[in-house]
Order: sequence, then structure tokens, then C-alpha cells
Amino acid sequence: MNNGVNGVALTVFILFFVAVTVMGFLAARWRRSENDSLDEWGLGGRSFGTWITWFLLGGDLYTAYTFVAVPAAIYAAGASGFFAVPYTILVYPLIFTFLPRLWSVSHKHGYVTTSDFVRGRFGSKGLSLAVAVTGILATMPYIALQLVGIQAVLDVMGVGGGEGTNWFVKDLPLLIAFGVLAAYTYSSGLRAPALIAFVKDTLIYIVIAVAIIYIPIKLGGFDDIFASAGEKFSQINPATDKPVGALAPGSTGTWTYATLALGSALALFMYPHSITATLSSKSREVIRRNTTILPLYSLMLGLLALLGFMAIAAGVKVQNGQLAIPQLFEDMFPDWFTGVAFAAIGIGALVPAAIMSIAAANLFTRNIYKDFIKPDATPAQETKVSKLVSLLVKVGALAFVLTMDKTVAINFQLLGGIWILQTFPALVGGLFTRWFHRWALLAGWAVGMVYGTFAAYGVASPTQKHFGGSSKEIPGIGEIGYIGLTAFVLNVVVTVVLTFVLKAVKAPEGVDETSPEDYTADAGDKGVQVELPSVGAGAGH
Repeated sequence: MNNGVNGVALTVFILFFVAVTVMGFLAARWRRSENDSLDEWGLGGRSFGTWITWFLLGGDLYTAYTFVAVPAAIYAAGASGFFAVPYTILVYPLIFTFLPRLWSVSHKHGYVTTSDFVRGRFGSKGLSLAVAVTGILATMPYIALQLVGIQAVLDVMGVGGGEGTNWFVKDLPLLIAFGVLAAYTYSSGLRAPALIAFVKDTLIYIVIAVAIIYIPIKLGGFDDIFASAGEKFSQINPATDKPVGALAPGSTGTWTYATLALGSALALFMYPHSITATLSSKSREVIRRNTTILPLYSLMLGLLALLGFMAIAAGVKVQNGQLAIPQLFEDMFPDWFTGVAFAAIGIGALVPAAIMSIAAANLFTRNIYKDFIKPDATPAQETKVSKLVSLLVKVGALAFVLTMDKTVAINFQLLGGIWILQTFPALVGGLFTRWFHRWALLAGWAVGMVYGTFAAYGVASPTQKHFGGSSKEIPGIGEIGYIGLTAFVLNVVVTVVLTFVLKAVKAPEGVDETSPEDYTADAGDKGVQVELPSVGAGAGH
């Protein structure tokens, strides 16, 4: 690792950073509307077409942390880290079945969040609140990890000084990046990350295309790369008395690999930022088209994962595995292209962090502030509150990064995946059937949350006593599997059993404000009505 600052790389990085900052502020004038509502600020006026939505969703889901963490997992443990590739393949047929339905009913009724839909479908503010709180809790550490991605790049570039440097000087570059992100998100809302996503994804595709060709040539080809990785993974870890990893997962890890991939696929589009990007689309057909072209990002992810093996072959040695890929770029690329690669990672943090903070703020505003604090809030008041909360969310994520060990942030993100999966029955189930009872869904959610949290708390690793991983023995089966999926199964079982019981005793089910035709409505359909005037304006852009 460099002892000093890589001036050329830093200059290129700053140039790109300044460019996207200007774009972020200019986005406030892009397709601007006079409506001062959450539809305009938080959903971009519901006006984005196929390509904007594709870049926005890609920028939303493939983050700086993905860029850093997926190959870092390969670097540390081998092919078991490839679980991210099959789960992103599984997810697209899944979302093809329910995202268009969610878009349609949300467009018809002016829903801004998943909790809006759950409240409208089941007539339950309590269930809506549970979904909102879960979404906010799961999103906070996710935002923090985007800042961890920026920090990894800054560390490798030598910016901020060493460990003995005054904390303010060391963290000043991150504070500046945070301040810029907060300012243009407040000003431009969802339009800012939508515009910047074009730059971010283009840079990432260029960097991966170059890396997958240029680095293997320098390292002697993929034969040598895999040979070096195999040699490393065959070494015995003294803490566990087992090999440190494997080029291919063994039969003992089959359940872990499969359940982690399936559980992650079910959870991915439960995250509020995924839904925010989806609801910003201008038509149902835009969503359907995007589910067919988004798999191109999975191809990119598979190539990206191979960088973990390349880091081993290149002799990269880092104490923190999250620095492995930035250090690989530093060692292998010319300084100017290192700056381009670091800019891709840095901008890859800003785009999703902006969308995540907006999504979390929308949940608070619509499903906590309006439902429980100020029911008569005007659209303008909602927007103001959401803007302020988006700032607070980012401040909380920044404090998380600056005050806690990075492994804590990673553990909470893993826990967030377990939590957000527990909203699946209410959201996806509700899109297809009204059979589930609202109280049963709430009870199932609670059981899944409690089991998932305590099970994850009990997982130890060689370096941590608690929250040391996201896999544990599945009760009744004896195999090691993803905790989130086990909690989800318990959630569904409790929901189904209690629904039978509650229906038998004729417990009140709440009012469903939706109708069957709402789930197939499109922007141009006659008779489509919305609750907020701004929705109609946004949909017509």
C-alpha cells in the first residue's frame, strides 16, 4: 500500500467527483414540476422511462459495497462468495411476477412506499408501521456501508493520513463527500441519483471490461490466477484447523450456499430503495422491460467477482479484506486509470446512498409522521419533512461509520437482510391475495424478526463472539442454512396458522381500499384515478 498520496489518481477522482456533484445540483431543473410533493421530490415525478429506470435500478442495487465486498469475499474464502451471482439471476423472474402489479396499484392510489400499499390493502396502520420500521432499520447500515466503500478508496489513495493522524483530518475527505451528497439530495431528490447513475454505471462497465482483460494479461492468464488462488485456499487456518477456503464449494456447504442465494433473492426487492426506484417509472411496461434487461448487471457481477482471485494472484496483502480490490487497482493499473476505477467505486457509493436515504425518509414521512403524528399534513409539508429526515438518515449513517468498527456495520447489514425478508409475506402476499389476516401477518413478522435477530446474535466467528455470520443450523433438518430464510419459513407458518384461527373466530379483517383491476392498471388506462394531484402530473411526463 502506498505510504503517500497517489496524486494522479486523486486528481482524476476529484475531477469525476466534481462533475457528478454539478450534475446532482443541475438535476433539480431536469423535468422540473411546480408540484411540491413527495411524488416530485421522492419519486422523480413518476416520470422515468426504460433506460433511466434501468440505470437507476442498476445504480441502486449494484453499489460501491458490491464492487468492494463481492470480490473481497472471493479473496477471503473462495468460490462460496459467488452466491451473489445466482441470487441476482434468481431475482429477475421473481420480480417479473410482482413488481408490475405493485407499480399499477401504487400508481392508481398514489402510494409512495410499500407501507402505503400494506396499509391500503389490509387496513392496518400497525402492520404498515412494522413494515416501515423494518425498512428504515435495514436501510441505515446499508447506507453506512456505501460510506465504507468511499473510505476504502480514500485509504488506498493515501488521503487523510495514517492511523495516528488527527481524527478530523483523517475523516475530512469523507465528511466533504457526505456534505456534497446531502446537499444535492436535499436539493434535487431522486432526480439527482437518476442522472448521476448514467455516469456511475458507464464507469463501472468500463473498469470491469478493462480489468477482466488487462489484469489477467499482466498476471500470466487465468490458469496462473486460479493456480495461485487454489494454493492459497489449500492452506490451513490455525484458528479452525480447516482450509482457509476453496475454489469450489464442497458438499458440506451446499445448504448454506443455496439458502443464502434463495433468501437473498427474496429479500433484494423488499428493500425500500429498490421499490423507490421502481415506483419512479412512468408505466407498467417500463417495469416489465427492465426485469428482462437488468440481468446484464448479473453478467457484470460475475466478472467483478473474479477480481477476488486476481487479487490473490497479484500478491495483494491487506489486513482489511475490503481494501483488496482498491489495492489491486492501485497495484495493477496506470495511475490515471486507477483514478477512473476509484471514481467508479466512489460514485457507486453516492448513487445508492442518495436513493436509500430518500427511501428511508419517505417511509418515515408517509407511514410514521403522517399516519401517527400529523394526519392532516399537506403535500408540501410531507416533502419538507422527508428532505429533513433524509439528512438525518445520512448523518446517522456517517456517525455509524466514524464511531464503530467496520465489521459492526457489516454485521448490521447482514442483520438487515434477515429483517427485510420478513416483510415479504405482507408485501408480495398482499399483491396476489387478501386471504392473509392482518393480525396474522403482524404476528408472523414479529416471530421472524425475533428468531432471526437472536439466531444471528448467537453466531460466533474466530474474531467475533456475536453476529459472526448469517448462517446457522436449521431446526429439524440439521443442515447449516441462511438464518433469514429459516426465519422467513417460520414467519409464513405462523401467518398461515393464525389466519385460519382468526378467520374461524371471525376477527375483524380491516378494509381493503384496492380492487382487482388496480393491479393491472397502466398510466394510460381510462378511469385510473389517484389520491394526490401530483401523481397525475408526474405520470404524464
